[in-house]
Amino acid sequence: MLKNRSLSFRLLLAEGLVLTVFFVLVAVILEEGFRESAESALRERLQIQAYSLLSAAAFSDSAQLLMPNHWLHDPRLENPGSGVYAFIRQGLHKIVWQSPSALGLTAMQPPELMPGESVFLFDDNNRYVLHYAATRKNAAGEPVYIFTVAEDARFISNQIKPLQSALRFLLLVIAVVLVAIQFELLRWSLRPLRRIVQDLEAIEQERKTHLDGVYPTELQSLVGNLNAFISIERAHLARYRNNLADLAHSLKTPLAILRGCAESFSENRQTVQEQISRLNEIVDYQLQRAAAKGAYKTIKTADLADIINKILASLGKVYRDKNIRFELDIPDACPIYCEQGDLYEIVGNLLDNACKWCQHQVTVSICLNQRKARRDFSVLLTIEDDGPGIPAGQFNEILKRGVRADENIHGHGIGMTVVHDLIGLINGRLEGGTSAALGGMKWTVYFP
Repeated sequence: MLKNRSLSFRLLLAEGLVLTVFFVLVAVILEEGFRESAESALRERLQIQAYSLLSAAAFSDSAQLLMPNHWLHDPRLENPGSGVYAFIRQGLHKIVWQSPSALGLTAMQPPELMPGESVFLFDDNNRYVLHYAATRKNAAGEPVYIFTVAEDARFISNQIKPLQSALRFLLLVIAVVLVAIQFELLRWSLRPLRRIVQDLEAIEQERKTHLDGVYPTELQSLVGNLNAFISIERAHLARYRNNLADLAHSLKTPLAILRGCAESFSENRQTVQEQISRLNEIVDYQLQRAAAKGAYKTIKTADLADIINKILASLGKVYRDKNIRFELDIPDACPIYCEQGDLYEIVGNLLDNACKWCQHQVTVSICLNQRKARRDFSVLLTIEDDGPGIPAGQFNEILKRGVRADENIHGHGIGMTVVHDLIGLINGRLEGGTSAALGGMKWTVYFP
């Protein structure tokens, strides 16, 4: 069953069947050709014997046939049962002479022939027979004599059988050699497919990242499609893993708020309800991101000012022990084109980092209609704190997933990566630096 599923086995079986049919046909055609050649040679030989009988025959003045007693062209005609026989008829029925070899043998009945005609046939007694008609003129008329020469078919068979055996053996040897050659050619031809299978196993075992071998031109399209498929699946897997990490990170702040409200649930009932709703929104948002496959598009608006106020109200409870002073310079409403979940992620991570690293003060400001790098942006969000800031040269590092500015501070190291990715998706711009006013970190976000 397994062999039947093998492409090599199927090709080899098909080649074997084709070669078998071919060599059988070749054997039949060659044997038939040799038989016809042998029969043609026998006919010529029998024709010569008939002429010899005619030349040896003598006729009296009355056209009576006279044959010599001890002269025959073929010595086998003198030995009874030798397999070669001769008859001479006057007309169709009257036998006037027969060879000694035909003693006790029933004569072969000839067909009607015109003088000078001959016929070669294979009779029911397994003999090849030649009939030849000749005439002898006399005063009474022209009697027709028919010379019949026959030979047993075993002589032809004895000539053909050695050739058949030699031919079949030779064709069998050739067939075996050709099948062996075909087998090696198939192995050589299918080697690129086996190499692809080996490379796919290496990819599965994470020893390779893609199909990077040298493959035939006919397989380049297949290899390209497989590499594209592998890349897409890796991207999907990476996105699923990242979204799970983002989900865990997004749930961190609401859980911290709920933990702070657990001691006095009755006094913070509204806050608990808000955070539970926020948890539900985060889960829905992250599930939508995990299922998304196309390019980022949005026609929805979200109020940036309202989201900032809600996040600061929550963070004030999380970091109430630090007594953070928030200075806001934002309008009452600031609608921008962005998904609400994305905006919560961007602003929430930036403000959470500011609260985590600051000493006592965080400043948030919004400016409208800003221009940067020859581009017009609708909103510029600036978040500053009075913390230690980021050491020089580490700005690009903290944008990498899993990297934290200070390994001693609790966190997942993915917050700024999420911010950077989301701002890139909405075609915005993120910049970081040192706050001139507070001395700590300064983040600026340009929204399109």
